[in-house]
Amino acid sequence: MGRYVVRRLLQMVPVFIGTTFLIFVMVYAVGDPVNAMFGDRAPDPATAAQLRAEFNLDKPLWQQYGLYMGKIFSGDFGNAFNGQPVTELMATAFPLTIRLALVAVVIEIIIGLVLGVLTGLRRGRPIDSGVLMLTLVVISVPTFVTGTVFQYLLGVRWGLIAPAVSPAAPLGQLLLPGLVLALVSLAYVTRLTRTSIAENSRADYVRTAVAKGLPRRRVTVRHLLRNSLIPVVTFLGTDVGTLMAGALVTERIFNIHGVGFQLWQGIVRQNSPTVVGFVTVLVIVFLLANLLVDLLYAVLDPRIRYV
Repeated sequence: MGRYVVRRLLQMVPVFIGTTFLIFVMVYAVGDPVNAMFGDRAPDPATAAQLRAEFNLDKPLWQQYGLYMGKIFSGDFGNAFNGQPVTELMATAFPLTIRLALVAVVIEIIIGLVLGVLTGLRRGRPIDSGVLMLTLVVISVPTFVTGTVFQYLLGVRWGLIAPAVSPAAPLGQLLLPGLVLALVSLAYVTRLTRTSIAENSRADYVRTAVAKGLPRRRVTVRHLLRNSLIPVVTFLGTDVGTLMAGALVTERIFNIHGVGFQLWQGIVRQNSPTVVGFVTVLVIVFLLANLLVDLLYAVLDPRIRYV
């Protein structure tokens, strides 16, 4: 297992470098960040030259990337164009988004697995058809529509919740944004679990367990559910990074100043150091989540061994 982890970590290095290089090129090659800082007014040529030299924008793109990566490995993500260190923005934004993503993951795991098991064990019955139709509707409706409707009905019309999340972002206020963020993923978890449960319920090991007289609950939890979780875990592993990056819409609706909010601000203002810094961290989250998923395979399926 240890050798496998080391090998996977080494494989992440070229993936990380290639991904961050593409992101860096796409962000810095589009537009002029210095001109964007001054809006409609053209900057003074001397001031513009000074700013380009300060942020290494006067150097070739490959050299800018090399200097940037050298700073990243020392923990320096540079400064935003307003002079604020990007690490300070991360220190305030990532805790909020991580809490929001954890709320969303817990919601989709609990509700998605329960609905998936119920429909998988009752395939073809009215509850199965109803849940499938409901998940199809959830997948079809965009997040910004769902979030806006929930915010208006529960926050403005009925006054059951605060329409916007306060800067402290207590757990109680994150429940509705977490539900909105998790809805689409919850629908996919439900459908994946249902399909996996329905297929594995006809497997020989399930028939053997039932024939041996094991309680139905033990057969479902210890045998059927455990072997059915592999595709679900695969989805959840990639979904963790997706939730953090996809929180942009949800955070904008509920006024949460997390990663999505900072990315939106950076894109609108062409604040390239902010955008590249945050996306770089999200790339690391994706890579580590995929590694964790591969390790969980061996826990769920004893036939899988890593050497």
